[in-house]
Amino acid sequence: MKRLLLLVTALSALWACTPTVQVAAPKEPITINLNVKIEHEIYVKVDKALDDVISESSGLF
Repeated sequence: MKRLLLLVTALSALWACTPTVQVAAPKEPITINLNVKIEHEIYVKVDKALDDVISESSGLF
């Protein structure tokens, strides 16, 4: 009888410790920040312009 009581007590303790999983939608909307620098494109344009100015056929040097 003591084993049965011990078993019931152990099972009820394990039953009480089961995790609860809840799935809920967030209350606030998800925001995605897309601040991107486009400096590389500007540098490429400047480099191409400088290549045109400082070319061998420009007569600068």
